[in-house]
Amino acid sequence: MSTAALAALVMVVGIVVTLSIGFPIGLSIGTSSAAAIMVILPFQQAMITAAQRFFTGANSFSLLAIPFFVLAGNIMNNGGIAKRLIGCARLVAHRLPGDLAQTNIVANMLFGAISGSGVAAASAMGSILGPMEKEEGYSREFSAAVNIASGPTGMMIPPSNIMIVYSTVAGSVSIAALFMAGYVPGILWGVGCMVLTGIMAYKRGYISHGGYSIKEALKILWEGLPSLLLIVIVIGGILKGVFTATEGSAIAVVYSLVLSFIYRNLKIKDLPKILLDSVKTTAVVEFLVCVSSIMSWVMSFAKIPQMISSAMLGFSSNPIVLLLIMNLVLLVVGTFMDPTPAVLIFTPIFLPIVQSWGMNAVHFGLMMVMNLCVGTITPPVGAILFAGCKIGNVKIEQVIRMLLPFFAVVVVTLLMVTFIAPLSMAIPTALGLVG
Repeated sequence: MSTAALAALVMVVGIVVTLSIGFPIGLSIGTSSAAAIMVILPFQQAMITAAQRFFTGANSFSLLAIPFFVLAGNIMNNGGIAKRLIGCARLVAHRLPGDLAQTNIVANMLFGAISGSGVAAASAMGSILGPMEKEEGYSREFSAAVNIASGPTGMMIPPSNIMIVYSTVAGSVSIAALFMAGYVPGILWGVGCMVLTGIMAYKRGYISHGGYSIKEALKILWEGLPSLLLIVIVIGGILKGVFTATEGSAIAVVYSLVLSFIYRNLKIKDLPKILLDSVKTTAVVEFLVCVSSIMSWVMSFAKIPQMISSAMLGFSSNPIVLLLIMNLVLLVVGTFMDPTPAVLIFTPIFLPIVQSWGMNAVHFGLMMVMNLCVGTITPPVGAILFAGCKIGNVKIEQVIRMLLPFFAVVVVTLLMVTFIAPLSMAIPTALGLVG
């Protein structure tokens, strides 16, 4: 057996074994990849190479946007911004069947468009709207299912932390282009959930409860406008070239902090906990990026991406068949792996294949991100699923049955995004962000 093949075997077997005995995914990847390097190089050189790759993984200006967006999301979650976004969302959804559930979906889309976090959106909106829905007679399972199913829209509609990770791994892929490409797929996901929610609510007798007077509507808009302006400032500034995505994330922190103090929902004494929570979340993401950089070195040496590419192209040369296979693989992987390590592992494997027949890296990135977003609402490791069940005070097995129709809607939307390129490419192309 060649050295490359042995290194690949050590890494793959190591990851499978360590995960099966309960290692965290980051530690599993790191130890297995380091062991594989020791097959290739002497111990001292192997450790130096691993350390260098670890540092290289973190040494990216683009990745600085992640801690800032995480911090901005946590500030907004605690600073009263979420409540005002819910008010704006209800203006949009108040005449639809199941108006509170519809408000939850629109609010998740708005909050995600500001914070970039599906978990933060589902947690914030579920904690505020859940009690209101209970008072209106909504079942806990229905409320939780709607909140969970629409939570990932926050990962699709910019800003999106997972898109920043993809941009870093894929090479010269514009973050601005990825952000703009996420709007239509994210909105389609949300609208699909709204249509299904309306049908289910109508059958259950969850009707709407009238409208607002002009005075009430204007008051709600006035209170929510400063929060909504954050979307315009951050995304508009990135598109106009006033600042980069990383600089825009820092501006989001300052803006949300000032706004929260103006609303008087945030106090100085709350900041240490918010900072600590943000550091914990960021540390997990950054550690995964670092250890995946070690793994990518081993994969490159062992030519694993080329082997998988040859195997897939040998199975079929039809792009439709290959895209269906990739979708299936990513959907399965997403059920037991967080989006960040999945992007880090599968981007260098699948991206060269789709580029060989001319698929744009931005289009593929949206397809990949959307696949992995589905995994956040499925067991056994769906972060949004767990957060939504905890906030809604329901058991996972109670919610899964209610989620099945939403899964069908999301998969149909995913196939549309996969095979209808303009859905993701029209906006960035019109703005001149891609050729």
